[in-house]
Parts: sequence; C-alpha cells; structure tokens
Amino acid sequence: MTKLQSKMTSRRAVAPVIATLLLVAIAVVGGSIVFVFSQGFFSSAQISGAPQIESLKFAGYDATDGTMLNHDGTVFAAGNTAGDGLLVDENIVIYVQSNSVGKLTLGEVRFGGTVYNYNATGPIQGSYQILTRGPATILSATSAEVQPGQQVTLILQLDENIKQGRDTQIKLTTSNGAVFVGTVIAGQQSG
Repeated sequence: MTKLQSKMTSRRAVAPVIATLLLVAIAVVGGSIVFVFSQGFFSSAQISGAPQIESLKFAGYDATDGTMLNHDGTVFAAGNTAGDGLLVDENIVIYVQSNSVGKLTLGEVRFGGTVYNYNATGPIQGSYQILTRGPATILSATSAEVQPGQQVTLILQLDENIKQGRDTQIKLTTSNGAVFVGTVIAGQQSG
C-alpha cells in the first residue's frame, strides 16, 4: 500500500451525531425562511372586509324608586312609585356605551330570568327601549342598533317584582353572538 492509498483510506466521514444535528439545523433554517416569506401572505389574505370587533361597556344603572335619570343626566319621564320596591310595570334604566368598530345590534337582553324584546313604539311589560338623548329621543329603528362610541340608556319595563337590595344579572347579547354581562342591585344607582 502506498502512502497515497493509506491517506485516502484513513479519511473518515462526519460522525453520525454531527450529521444528524446538521440536518436538523438545515431543516429549522429552511422552515423559518418559508414561514417569514409566507407570513405576510396569510395575514393579508385572511382579512376580508371590515373586522367585527364588538365591545360594550356598562356605564351604570338606576334601579331606584322615584325619579330616574338618563345617561345624559336628564330626568326620565316615567319614574317609579317611591317606597314600594321594584314592582311589575316599573322601569329600570341601564347605561351602556358602544366601544365597537362598527354599529352594534342587540339581539337579546336578559335581566334576571326574563328575556326582553326590543320595542320602539312604547314601553310595554317585558320589553325594552333605547334612549339616545333625553327622555323624548327614543331610538326609532326597527332593531336595537347602537353606533360606535354612542352612549345610550336601555329602559327595561319589569315583568316581575324585585326585592330591594337583590342583585340581578343583566346579559346583553349582540346579533353576532358577543355576550356582555353586568350586575344591577335593586334600589341602588350607579354611574
């Protein structure tokens, strides 16, 4: 065997562990490059139209007997009879503000165990109205729509008696399925 032949046969390849690490590193780098290039495509291709971000803030409520106030500080025209608790056909008012990107449509208003239906024509038992400004400006749309940034007063006409001091959950569900939950304490005012 010549010196050249022994030199060629004595060369060894890369160790199997190092070869495996090199292959894993190449695969990770290749995957990262593909991810970076495709990231811009997927984020721009998935957004079509306007985003449907819905946000609703409970700004307060008035569940007291006697004179009731709207969200803008004006006196609510139909106050409750003072001193007898919250009875059937009396009202509570809830102040909400839309922080949504687009208009928000209330699909369901649930107070305690009762589902209230929207009624733009006038208060009836088991229904609610939406005031935009003052006691005379009732939202007259066929559905309960709240514009972005708009603060409104929901007027719920009770169909069951509520004892003083009892806390009751209010749940507002939009037509897109977003749910917003708050608590109202009978006989108290907040906001």
